[in-house]
Amino acid sequence: MDREVRRASGTTKKPIAPDPTGDEREVELPDEDDDAWEEPVLRRLHALSPTGFEEFVIHLLRAHGLELRRVGGSGDEGIDGIGLAPITPVLSVRVAVQAKRDDPGSTVSRDAVALFQRDGSAAGAERAVFFTLGRFTEPARKAATFATPNVDLIDGDRLCELIRDGEVGAKIRPDVDEAFFERFSAT
Repeated sequence: MDREVRRASGTTKKPIAPDPTGDEREVELPDEDDDAWEEPVLRRLHALSPTGFEEFVIHLLRAHGLELRRVGGSGDEGIDGIGLAPITPVLSVRVAVQAKRDDPGSTVSRDAVALFQRDGSAAGAERAVFFTLGRFTEPARKAATFATPNVDLIDGDRLCELIRDGEVGAKIRPDVDEAFFERFSAT
């Protein structure tokens, strides 16, 4: 819905995304294709090592307020991060995180989600989050809510939204809508 509002208003956003050399480059987003920046971001994330992608996901979730420690690596038993997700200033839930740097065109199966649920449950997680650069199959989406912990599925598109909203690895620059202010001009 947020994308539709931005498209209707005609605003143009300019994220800054690092290129592989570490230099920042400005990307102009055309009004008719507000998602033009997502493909280069997904390519850049896919160029990370599997460990680098796990570290990025943990960093992104921390930027969104989760209190996580990275536990990924050899022998991680299917969990790349574990910690707390604050619900209110008083309440929080224990959350497990899995990050798979799959090809952007690939799909994650029901079995992968169910296995992560089992691993998250064994770690005491009340909620879980599974990240992929690809997509989740419909059976995987159903499995995500079939058992405890429920798993929030974050595919490549949703990952880009989280990056944009948290301005993690991309900066959104405001575009002044001169026509908007005209209605307030003194006549």
